[in-house]
Amino acid sequence: MHAVSVINHPCTLCCRPTSMWCSRCQAAWYCTPEHLHQDWARHRKECVPANQSNGSPSSSGTYNGVNMIATPPPAEPQYIAVSAILFSPEEERPRIITVNCRPSHKPSQGMCPIPIVRELFTDGAPEGIVLTQGLNSEPLRFPLHLWYSPNALKKGAPVNRAIYHITSGAAPKAWCGAVVVLKFNGSRRQGYSDAGSNDLPALSAYFLAYN
Repeated sequence: MHAVSVINHPCTLCCRPTSMWCSRCQAAWYCTPEHLHQDWARHRKECVPANQSNGSPSSSGTYNGVNMIATPPPAEPQYIAVSAILFSPEEERPRIITVNCRPSHKPSQGMCPIPIVRELFTDGAPEGIVLTQGLNSEPLRFPLHLWYSPNALKKGAPVNRAIYHITSGAAPKAWCGAVVVLKFNGSRRQGYSDAGSNDLPALSAYFLAYN
């Protein structure tokens, strides 16, 4: 990377004179690629692709006498993987699966990540229920987030064999369709922790009370 004969501009990050700009918007100046990367979390919100009608600059190199700095790719969200319980209609027993959760757009406001569970339901978009009580109506220290298909319940089939199994067939009304259960990491419900077999008694109590 070497300078060319153009008027220097102050680096957006440190104000050092530079002749290099962001290759995407061509409006922000940086003295090193590292400074663009350091500032990218802020700059990406205002980095609008430049009108390239007068030429097509590459991601790096020289364009119209100005050194280009390759713009970092947009940051991908870092998904959070947690263990969840799947009650599949076709299976005799519940099993543990991994569910990815997309970070909230407002984590500073305590918004909970969004679990990606839509693909596990074949009967339409799922809805969620939060269970705050377990056996004998005891409050749960870690509430459970139960996702189910309203369409499957309305149709009345297929009966969920895994739920039938954990309730020993004693529930007054059979549950239909798939169920996915995640476990909150606390009563404030700002995130998830791993769900497991220890959560089955509370879930069994809920399904036994469903009618």
